[in-house]
Amino acid sequence: MSAGSAYRNLRKHLGRVIFPALVLMLATGSSAQVGAYRPVDHNRLLKGEESSDWLTYGRTYFEQRFSPLRQINQFTIGTLGLAWWVQFDTSRGQEATPLVADGVIYTTTAWSKVYAFDARTGRQLWTFDPKVSGRTALAACCDVVNRGAALWNDRIFVGALDGRLIALDRRTGKPVWSVQTTDPKLPYTITGAPRVVKGKVIIGNGGSEYGVRGYVSAYDAQTGKQAWRFYLTPNPDGKPDGAASDEVFARTANATWFGDVWKTSGGGGTAWDAITYDPDSNNLLIGTGNGAPWNHHIRSQGKGDNLFLSSIVALKPETGKYVWHYQTTPGDTWDYTATQPFIIADLFIKDAKRHVVMQAPKNGFFYVLDAGTGELLSADKLAPWVDWAHGVDLGNGRPVERIGVRWGAGGNSRQNPGPPGAHSWKSMAFNPIEGLVYIPALNVTGNFAAPSHPEEYRHIPGTQNRGVGVQGVAPGKQAAPGALQRARAAATGDPLPSVLSGELIAWDPVARRARWTVKYSDPEWGMGGVLATAGSLVFQSVKHDLKAYDAASGREVWSYPLGASAIAAPISYALDGVQHVALMVGNGGGNGQGYSTRTDTPVPGRLLVFKLGGKQIAPDHIRTNRMALDVSRAEASTGDALAGDVFYNRYCRFCHGQNFIYPDLRRSPVLSSRTRFKRVVFDGLLESRGMTSFAAFLNEQEVEDIRAYLLRGASR
Repeated sequence: MSAGSAYRNLRKHLGRVIFPALVLMLATGSSAQVGAYRPVDHNRLLKGEESSDWLTYGRTYFEQRFSPLRQINQFTIGTLGLAWWVQFDTSRGQEATPLVADGVIYTTTAWSKVYAFDARTGRQLWTFDPKVSGRTALAACCDVVNRGAALWNDRIFVGALDGRLIALDRRTGKPVWSVQTTDPKLPYTITGAPRVVKGKVIIGNGGSEYGVRGYVSAYDAQTGKQAWRFYLTPNPDGKPDGAASDEVFARTANATWFGDVWKTSGGGGTAWDAITYDPDSNNLLIGTGNGAPWNHHIRSQGKGDNLFLSSIVALKPETGKYVWHYQTTPGDTWDYTATQPFIIADLFIKDAKRHVVMQAPKNGFFYVLDAGTGELLSADKLAPWVDWAHGVDLGNGRPVERIGVRWGAGGNSRQNPGPPGAHSWKSMAFNPIEGLVYIPALNVTGNFAAPSHPEEYRHIPGTQNRGVGVQGVAPGKQAAPGALQRARAAATGDPLPSVLSGELIAWDPVARRARWTVKYSDPEWGMGGVLATAGSLVFQSVKHDLKAYDAASGREVWSYPLGASAIAAPISYALDGVQHVALMVGNGGGNGQGYSTRTDTPVPGRLLVFKLGGKQIAPDHIRTNRMALDVSRAEASTGDALAGDVFYNRYCRFCHGQNFIYPDLRRSPVLSSRTRFKRVVFDGLLESRGMTSFAAFLNEQEVEDIRAYLLRGASR
């Protein structure tokens, strides 16, 4: 019998012993009423496996996103229907994982708003709006999203897009304290969910492409006072920060950086998502982001590993003291972040029990490490299409890169995965009975090109700085000299990704291979995170449907039309002996992620909650497809469309997309008038909605060049 088979048999035996007791508990009365609030403390979180609630981002400290509930299973799922639903006031991206405690479901929406609902009926109990300024959207690479909140005792915590960490009263939603965790003069953002460990609220931040220095901070949950901070790139001044990270940077990490460009750009390395606590080792695991700029040749003269970019970093939660690290992509130059979610579990590897942390970062490899020591146990390609490296040397832990893949010093590289990553923030899940990790993956290529004149690179504050060759100018053609010169000087084009397919991969971390795969042709970006349950089900949204698959085989057993794309992960909870499945529905993300360029228009986000026998029907979304713009009636443009192509790809594309979506700018009536277009793009007429002024980056003629480019697209 193989080690993997022995492991699965053991887990199935444990399942027969443990899970029926939980089912009996549900059947005989989990009858918490709204208002019967119990403190969500360390002991309650430690006992999360016994709970029918969803108390933290990944359900328990181990963040397996596995529900032990099995009332909804392959035999009963045919009657699963909508129990209740609510609609939100924004059509921007919805990425939150709801939390459930004591009969209340808490969730966050775009613009960092927080809601509390009766988990039985959907009755709104309260809402909180932090009133984030529309200008903040300019510093958000990937929409004004928020991935969730954290519970501790009688409070709920949310990180606001503008860098504030806010504590709210669980019962009323009223603010208790608020602290600014970032320098508001710098383009930091917060989109990730906080975690609370031993009375300390842990929060990271985003903004690497914009030129910031990443760090994580811990705050006292009662008072909001900062307890410690750990920086993830060196201090540009070369001096100690007076932070928990000082010792390891002086001893090791400072020597892995070269040159001066990173000192201007901040270096990056922001911890914008993965933060996981392992109670067994008492380690806090942090996933870190890409470098600033991306181009390793520009950022660090093509030398050095650049710690702690694209790394897993283990710290002590009480003090922030460094324990160990593992760098998934040394000297990253491809935006291969390691901020993707962690899963902690016990595996039987070579007939020995190992307590491990697992991650599938952007670079397309699946890693298994000892959670206590950081020892690399395995690293394998998720699929044959991952081609940037041949493999990972388990002796030194480093990837064996394909020759020519380092494009930064000259030439270019077309490789898989591209910048969106083989797996990004969309949550994976682990079923300990099957011994499988379910991973939402993308088969996506990217084109990386060195700038024509890398020595001309200059950092432009307040916008994305990648150090990638100019994209968007047609081969053999020249944009206006001034426009092209400015674009080359910025050297921050965007490697255009090409999505070939989407996949749900059931990965066996012991056998180190996929057991089964569900492939989605032409998925665009409409694939969501994953939930696994003891009912032998795997839930995932795909395009406009919520689907359930057999956990062992991948056979589809149920599908429900959502009416819109959903990219968040479902959760499951139980009340009064009734199991529910809940999902945030809504499109969004960088580059219009979540939208199909053919079928979607922005619609308000929703929270949908399902149960067996649910009979509710959510009304269809009212879609307002704009009519094609009549270019013949538009004011003729005096701009240079080729120059506009450069500037659109430089400043507009990452939000509005390659195909002008979010919204489709080719159909916008604002295009008809030079004055109206200037008022929006240059004067900031729509700043309150997140479309701020670009006067800091473009002059009026260059704004008109963009209009000319869009009019050219509208006429096709």
